[in-house]
Amino acid sequence: MQSRSKVFDDLGQLMTNAMGVAQGARDEAENAMKGFMDRWLADRDFVTREEFDAVQEMAVRARAENEALKARLDALEAKTA
Repeated sequence: MQSRSKVFDDLGQLMTNAMGVAQGARDEAENAMKGFMDRWLADRDFVTREEFDAVQEMAVRARAENEALKARLDALEAKTA
C-alpha cells in the first residue's frame, strides 16, 4: 500500500510541476504579446488619451475665442456702417 501512495504522491507532484510550467508559459506569452503591442502602437504614432484631451480642449478654447472676436468685428462693422 505504501508504494501506491508513493505513486500518487509522485503523480500529484508531477501535475503540480506541470501546472507551474503552464502558468509560466502563459505569463511569458502575455508579456511577449504586450511588448509586441506596445512596440506596434508606438511605431504608429498614435496619441495618448491625455494628448487627445489636451488638444480637444485647446480647440474648444480656440472656437470660443474666434466667436468672441467675430462678435467684436461684427460690432465694429455695425458702428462704421
